[in-house]
Amino acid sequence: MNIKRLVVSAAISWVLGVSAYAASFMLNILDDAELQANLVLMLALLPSVIIAIRFYFNKANPVNGFVLGLSMFGIAMLLDALITVPVFIIPMGGSYLTFFSDPGFWMIALEYILVVVLYTNWRQRMAVQ
Repeated sequence: MNIKRLVVSAAISWVLGVSAYAASFMLNILDDAELQANLVLMLALLPSVIIAIRFYFNKANPVNGFVLGLSMFGIAMLLDALITVPVFIIPMGGSYLTFFSDPGFWMIALEYILVVVLYTNWRQRMAVQ
């Protein structure tokens, strides 16, 4: 696994995801702004993770999609702990505990890993044909 490309790929998806999450607060479509932000993030994860994976595979060898997904999400989670929570969550009255214990966070984690696994498997199948 190419660690440098892994970190950059995870950072790409994290930046795109946080940007979509933060931008969602500028539109008042739903009464629950937090739910709206999580829904926007869930939709934005699909293209952002695919962009990140494509960057990773641009010059890296194929790897197990599940390991890649866990690794990328682990780095994104670290970035959340270092940047997202202190900059966005704590000033709004949240905490590390509320952020990381939110079921929505873990649903997004499952989606993130699943998108990586499915896209990686699809990409490897297409390479064989």
